Amino acid sequence: MNEWKDMPEFIQEKQEPFSKIIIRCETEEDLQELAKLLGQKLTPKTKSIWHPYKPHKADKHYRWKDVT
Repeated sequence: MNEWKDMPEFIQEKQEPFSKIIIRCETEEDLQELAKLLGQKLTPKTKSIWHPYKPHKADKHYRWKDVT
């Protein structure tokens, strides 16, 4: 807790998306057709995407490092 002493208050802005939709593709071909329609790369392991495309943020931006 000593690291947080005298730090300004931080309030996290709401980060929930406007809408979430679950889409199920019956075949690999259906998935690739959807990927083409959306203009995004989709694989059987894809869990979520942003539309329009929004790149994933690298973890390095969220790490705290002691520089002393």
